[in-house]
Parts: sequence; structure tokens; C-alpha cells
Amino acid sequence: MNSLTAERLYGLMPALHRLRDAALADDPTKEGPLQALLAAFAREFATLEESVDQLYDDQFIETCAEWVTPYIGDLIGYRPLRGLGSELTSPRAEVADTIAFRRRKGTALMLEELAHDVTGWPAHAVEYFEQLATTQYMKHIRLYAPATCNLRDTAALFRRDGAFNSIAHTAEMRRPEIGAGRYNIPNIGIFLWRLLSLSLTAVPLTPVEGDASGRKFRLNPLGADMQLFRFAQAETDISHLAEPINVPEPLSVRLMATAVRATQATAQPDTQREDDYGDGESLVFFTPGNPPVPVPTAKVRVCDLRDILDGGGNVIGWAHEAQVTAGTIGFDPERGRVLLGAAADGPLLATFHYGTARQIGGGEYPRIPAEGDIGNEQTVNASGAWQPQLDLIRTGGRLVIGDSLTYKETPTFRVDDVLGNATPHHVVVAAHDQTRPLLAASGGITLDIGARGRLTLDGLVISGGTLQLADPGDIELRELVLRDCTLVPGLTLKGNGSPVALPGPPSLIIKHPFAKVTLERCIVGQIQAVADAEVTLTDCIIDAGAPENVAFAADDAGGAGAELTVAQCTVIGKVHTKLLKLASNTIFLARLDTKPTKPWIAPLLVQRRQEGCVRFCYVPSDSITPRRFHCVPNDAAPTALPLFTSLRYGDPGYAQLRRTTSLAIRAGGDNDSEIGVLNALFQPQREANLRLRLEEYLRFGLHAGLFFAS
Repeated sequence: MNSLTAERLYGLMPALHRLRDAALADDPTKEGPLQALLAAFAREFATLEESVDQLYDDQFIETCAEWVTPYIGDLIGYRPLRGLGSELTSPRAEVADTIAFRRRKGTALMLEELAHDVTGWPAHAVEYFEQLATTQYMKHIRLYAPATCNLRDTAALFRRDGAFNSIAHTAEMRRPEIGAGRYNIPNIGIFLWRLLSLSLTAVPLTPVEGDASGRKFRLNPLGADMQLFRFAQAETDISHLAEPINVPEPLSVRLMATAVRATQATAQPDTQREDDYGDGESLVFFTPGNPPVPVPTAKVRVCDLRDILDGGGNVIGWAHEAQVTAGTIGFDPERGRVLLGAAADGPLLATFHYGTARQIGGGEYPRIPAEGDIGNEQTVNASGAWQPQLDLIRTGGRLVIGDSLTYKETPTFRVDDVLGNATPHHVVVAAHDQTRPLLAASGGITLDIGARGRLTLDGLVISGGTLQLADPGDIELRELVLRDCTLVPGLTLKGNGSPVALPGPPSLIIKHPFAKVTLERCIVGQIQAVADAEVTLTDCIIDAGAPENVAFAADDAGGAGAELTVAQCTVIGKVHTKLLKLASNTIFLARLDTKPTKPWIAPLLVQRRQEGCVRFCYVPSDSITPRRFHCVPNDAAPTALPLFTSLRYGDPGYAQLRRTTSLAIRAGGDNDSEIGVLNALFQPQREANLRLRLEEYLRFGLHAGLFFAS
């Protein structure tokens, strides 16, 4: 606090000078010249005192100014990491932890915490000498480390050779740095989980099509099988090594069944159990009500509900249907299936978690807020009708969808024409934050955007219908913005998760030549846009279902599509565009059919090649494009090919590059990150930073390897 305020300095002046100063003031309510001068002195004194106080604060990493952080780091030998964009703007936390980490150098607890802090991924450290089958000293018997395996321990057998292996192994001579050797005295394993576990909250179960019993359901609102994931529980003790309950791994039928049976046998309260079932955990069922009532653990059964096939390969039912009796609920976490003991045991709601590589498309994750106040705001929830509310905001406004339910409707999104020089109308249809509504249409969805109008769709999942912007026959601009949306590739899915039709209908059709279309962080199927329109794609997946299908064109005949700008995207399918203004950090995974027909003379075909640029992209070698800069394949990596964990929408590893992919692609972006839609995750930098830190914090003689569990 400033001790030399203007009032105090003025009060120290003799009364005679203060009287004369007041007399010199033009207005009795204003300061005199002497008082104004002392006020200026007080401001300078305040600045000086603040600077002196900051000098004291700068001695501590918790309170120092931002520019002082690297200097304190130099004093303790801190080595800076490679930047991760906005995720690592200041090394303050790492500098603060450096001394504590060095005191615990080489310990499993410290290495696990280090791995999590550096990469941001959940981590688990394993000391492999603990898992060696060795002859034990009789004066120091380790009962927790038997040399032989207990064949009755289902959980231990299921987790063998993984992050939480407890079965003893003979020694391996290979080094862990190359990802091969594990079980040896000096070896340390750092397991990392890259996939995210995202939630869907209080959604109704989806009946299985064709089921007459009323007992069979799927958790996925799209009616497809879905692998469930664990909602990782936070560790509350710094001296605690991560356990399976603390990492976002896929749920297993066998392991979850063992845990649920143990809970049922011991009647543990919710705060003590680790069975992944219950309110606030990985999965819970509710009976509808206000508020909904959780179904107790005693009524649930973990089952293997795989398909049973007849001799001709046709599905005739699910396994273990007879074992799920009335009054109980069977579920399969590996397939996302639910079997009621009797039809009367429903209806039910469910909250569960699924895996994904990045937060894109519709999802219950924090999204960048839509445009600010645009006037009229309407709300829809509890499966209410959209169209009446949409009609109320035709001249501008926002419709907010307030929950994650399914809305079976085929609305028309209208934006009225602008008359004269009036302000253009802007209509926003957005999911409320932390929700993921599904619009299940029964046909094409009309985008009736008036002259100079703008329509924004934010946070929605749309299935069953193609979004269509017709040509009104004028030359007025119309804008369409899709942000954090999913237009289900193929429109609808089969029970096994594959599209009903392959190649399926387009997800988006743009016929107005003066349209401007922007997609940000979206997952969509095929796009058809006429040649004179403009399409901009950022952080998107364009999925035609297979590399030989059409991902982007003007029409069904494959004509040259709209002017295209694409950045940090993964495009699965052939592309034919009039002009590729800019392609950056993008994977074009396309190939020609065995019998290519015109106009498909190249998997990526650009008509006007005197303009535009393709930079830091994967481009099939026989593509016809504008000038290229640092693209793959090239002379240094002539056979580089992107290899994916999965290319099927809905799979946990959808659009994620495999570790076996060439480094020219995994670190080939202009920011040294990977090419494709996961560019913004900076995964190569995270891995490099962790290796740098391990060199610093491993004890002499130890060797550490990184193992990616997902």
C-alpha cells in the first residue's frame, strides 16, 4: 500500500501554503497548483513503491513477474521445453516443480507425475524389476511378487503385458527406448493414454431396430454399437501411483463384471467402490423422474451380449438373453448394448462415456462461445419441436437446444431476406454448453437462407438427412457456418457402426454459386458445392467412407466443386475442385478406382493450377494440384503413407494416426506437429518434451520407454 498519498503530502505542507494554494485555485472544488504538483509526486512515489515491492515478489517463482521466470529457471538449471501453442504459455509451474522433482529423482511417483505434467496425458509409471521372476532371498520374501501365475485370477490374466501387469516375466535384454524391451532390472515403462473420455448425459436408450420383445437397446443415440470408456477418477494423494480406475481406458466385460460382483457381495457404499458403475462414474442408468433416480448396483448385470449367428451368418439374437431375468438390467460395456430383464423394466436413461482422439464434432465439451448477443433468443428442450421456435427467429436470433436428447424432426432453417440497406439477418441454432443434441431427420433438411443472410449451426449432431442450400436464382451473398457439428457420414449407421449405404448420400449440398460456407471442427460426410461458391474447412474430418469414394465435388457426376480453402483437416475420399486457394497441414487420403472414369483422372484434381498453394500436406503422388511446398511423399520419404487406428466414424481411434506412420507425416506440419486433423494436439512435441525431461530426471543406469496405451 502506498504510504505517501497525495492527501498525506498535502497535509504535511504548512497551513499558510495550503491557504494560498486554495486561493490560487480558479474553482474552490478543484485542486490548487501546489496540490496538483504533490498529487503528481504521489503517483511517482506509488510507482516506485510498487516497483520495490515487486523486487521482493520476484524472488519467488509463485509471485514473480512473467519475464523473471526464465531467470529463476537459469539459477536452478531448468531447461525449457518445446512450445505447445496456447497449452504452454509460461514455464512457471515446471520451474516451481523442478526442485521437488530433483529431490525425488528417478522414483516411480515422480516420473508418473512428470509425465502427466509435461504431456497433459494421463500416465502410469512401471518399475519392471518388480515384475521379474527371480529367486527370492529367504530373509526377504516378497509375497506380492510370486514367480508363477495364479490362473484363477481373471483380472491379473486380463491385464497381463499391459500398463497394470502383475504377472512375473523372465528378463528381456532389449532396451525399452525403442518400445521393445520391458522386463529387466534397469527398465522403466511410462504408459500414456492419448484418447479422451467424453460423456453423454441422461440420454434415453435407443431401441434395437426390428426387436419385437422390447428388451434390446443400445446406448448410442445413433443406434450403433459403441465401446464405452472409463471416466477416470482423480488421484487424491500425491504419494499414490495411478491405478486402472485413474486412467481413461476402454471398459471390459470381464473386468467390470468382476468389480460389480465384488461390490454386490460386499455392499460397499458409492464412495468406496471401484466398479465404474454409479452416479458420477463411468456408467449409470436412471429411471425417469424429477429428479431421475439411479438404478442401484444390485439390479445390474455385466453381460457379453454379442450377436449369435445361424449357419448362414444371420443374427438370430444376443448371447445370454435367458440369463437376464425380470427385475434386472444387463449391459455390455464393450458394445454399448443393454438388455432388460423384461420390457416393464424400462424406460431408462443412461449417462456414459465414449472415447475420441480430439474434441471435434458435436460433444458435451466446452466449446468456443457462439456470436454475442444477436437479439431474440428461444429455447428448446425435453424433445420439443424445433420448427415453431425457428419460425420466431427468422429475422435474427438464437435457438438454444438445452439437453442431449434426440429430436426426431426434419426442420427448415430459414433466414429472411434483407430489404434495402438494412442490417443482414443472422440466425444461430446452437447446443447449450455441455450438451450434445441429436437431430434425427427423416429426409433432406432445407437451408432457406435469404439474401445476405447468415445461418450458424453450433454443437449439433445431425443424422438421417442432407443439409441443402438451393440456388435462389440471384447474385446475393448467403453465409453458412457449421461449428463443432457432426453431419453423420453416410447419414445413418447400421448396428455394427458402419454406414447404411456406402458410398452414402452427401452430408451437405450447396447449389447457390454465391454462397460462402465455413466449417470449423466438424465431422461431415461428402460435400457437394457448385464451382463458384466458397468453402473453408478448418480442423475438420471429411469422410466419404473410403479413399475411392467422392469426398468433395460439385455434383453426383463429379464436376469441379467450389473454391476450397482447407487447413488442419483429414479428407477421406477423392477431391475435385475448381480452385484450391490454400491447403495446409492436411491429409488427402484418396485413390482412384481400379477403372477410373472422367473426370476422376487424379485422386486430388484442381482445375485452376496457376493460383493457390498446397503446403505441408499429404498428397497422393498422382494428384494434379497447384505448386507444392514441403508436401509428402517427397524425395526424403517417397513411400510415406498415413496409417490410421480407424477410419470408421464412431470408433475411439477415429482419424488417429498409428505410431507406425512415417515421421514425415507424424511430424510433417508447418509447426512440427502431425499432418491432419489432430495437428492442434502437438503430439510429437509432447513426446519429445517428455523424452527430454526423462534424460534429466532418470537416475544413472536406468532406461525408460514410452508405451502408448491408446
